[in-house]
Amino acid sequence: MLTYQFDDKRIRIQESPNGDDIEFRIELLDDAETLVPRLKAVRACFEDNDVLTDVLFYAYPNHVYAAIVRPDYYADFVLQLMKHRLLRSAAWTES
Repeated sequence: MLTYQFDDKRIRIQESPNGDDIEFRIELLDDAETLVPRLKAVRACFEDNDVLTDVLFYAYPNHVYAAIVRPDYYADFVLQLMKHRLLRSAAWTES
């Protein structure tokens, strides 16, 4: 199982099932002007590949975003969040 941690003073991430997929609700709390470009870089990574339905992004008011992630792209998505410094840590754990 892949687990991750984030700075809850700067960002809030919630996961929930969305049919067969996983929905991430991402809220940028503090320092949003720094975090928005990082989240856009994550989105660009998935928009620039050949798979159209790997991750679907939605933007809402007040720096709230949703990402609907296919299960086979879950690890890729979490690792992109880590790569762009939206997470503090990501680790594989025994389930």
